[in-house]
Amino acid sequence: MKLEFHHINYVAEDVDRLHDFYTNILGLADIPMTTFPRPEATSTSGYDGKIRFATDGQMQMHLATKDLTVAFKNGEVINPVERGHIAFRTDDIAAFKALLDQHGIPYSDYGTAFAKEWHQVFFHDPEGNVIEVHQAVG
Repeated sequence: MKLEFHHINYVAEDVDRLHDFYTNILGLADIPMTTFPRPEATSTSGYDGKIRFATDGQMQMHLATKDLTVAFKNGEVINPVERGHIAFRTDDIAAFKALLDQHGIPYSDYGTAFAKEWHQVFFHDPEGNVIEVHQAVG
């Protein structure tokens, strides 16, 4: 099972202001929304907050509207857009979930609720920081 850094997620009340800072002040490049197909959010699943993307050419930044209701709405415990998170990509999400289970680390499995092309799980590190691990699907 391979694991590599993929992105950092920051949450904000004003996503456009944050995106402007990272692209116009720090010089990161915009990643168009069309490269990130999202499923339609419903009253019981998904996330319909605004998201913008930026990159240095390797790492990505995902800038999302803060939403304290996401975990409740999706029937999960961990909310990835409450304080933000770091994310890793794996080539075997099932093996990664088995690793978490083996170590007794609880996680929220959102599947493809947020991204049509990613299966995402979220969990906490020992200090309570949220971590995402996802696998590209389909």
